[in-house]
Amino acid sequence: MMCAGYTKVWDLAPGEIVRLDGARGTTLRVTRGTLWITLERDVRDIVLSAGDTFTIDRGGLTVVEARGNATVCVLAHYVEEFHVRGRHPTFGERAHEWLRSVGAADVDRRYVPRI
Repeated sequence: MMCAGYTKVWDLAPGEIVRLDGARGTTLRVTRGTLWITLERDVRDIVLSAGDTFTIDRGGLTVVEARGNATVCVLAHYVEEFHVRGRHPTFGERAHEWLRSVGAADVDRRYVPRI
């Protein structure tokens, strides 16, 4: 089996979203399709294609979205996950969430004076 040694296998539909809370250390390996991963308080957008592996390196909320049919091998201890099928967040919802996270990230930034 392609996911031998992994704790879960997700078969995701196009646009299906998986919300993971407290998933630091969880490894995702894509065996089919493409994933878009967004981490709370992180400006990166991670895109994985078949054959790619990513280990979640932050705590907080992680959102995984299938960009088509996708199969993902998941290696994790207990992780709270919530699957959302069929409904795509609107552009406005995505923009609002992104702006909210950017505003929250400002609090944690350290400024260095220019010399």
